[in-house]
Amino acid sequence: MSIHIHDLISNIGKVSHREEIERSGLDPHLALLRVWQAERLAHTYADLLDLPRYRYACLFFLEDIYAARDFSQRDHDLETMYEFMRRFVPDAVSRPAALTIKLHRMTEVLDRKLLDVLVNQLGVTDSITVEQYAEGYRRCDNYRERVEQIDAIIEICEHIDGIVRNPITGPALSIAKRPLRGAGYGEVVTFLERGYDSFKRMHGSRHFRKTLQEREMSILDRFYANDPDPFRVEMSLRPAPEEASTRS
Repeated sequence: MSIHIHDLISNIGKVSHREEIERSGLDPHLALLRVWQAERLAHTYADLLDLPRYRYACLFFLEDIYAARDFSQRDHDLETMYEFMRRFVPDAVSRPAALTIKLHRMTEVLDRKLLDVLVNQLGVTDSITVEQYAEGYRRCDNYRERVEQIDAIIEICEHIDGIVRNPITGPALSIAKRPLRGAGYGEVVTFLERGYDSFKRMHGSRHFRKTLQEREMSILDRFYANDPDPFRVEMSLRPAPEEASTRS
């Protein structure tokens, strides 16, 4: 895979200026759900957060993908950037942006359906219990869509891993960020830089992906099995001792 670096340099200044969209901020109940989910993820992956090799990738997901923030402007800008960049770079390079857009849309639909059940059927007001959250999943009855959501996350990780391994990606990002910031896309540039840097620090995301997929699928299956402790982390799924020092 090679980036058409000359085309990118020649055309990056042609990117359209950032378009402001109307934002109303997060609904308070949706913000409550997002905070709860972020805290749950931090608990589930506390062991990876403690390892220098994986800490920044975990923080990228916690702060840039699943945080309790209104990402509508950034996602709009990311879509604009994707449509621009796909003309000059191979699909393998621009695809993570497309997948991220798809993931955010999918997550928005799933979370709003879950939120409707939590608030209007289970009586959630200003706090969420594990029991309510698990029951909400079961009542939504969208197991297949939740599996697709997990698969989308894994696919994004795989593609970012491939991009990070390409020696041209770093210089291309450095070249592009100044004109992009000048056109108003600073939030997107920061998002791309944080994603690139966090995966570069891992020196390979295979274990990260495997751990994420195994744990999230186990939790999902426990929801539907009415397990009273769905978020427990099985010892067999914890990182092997040598992961703490290997290429960190």
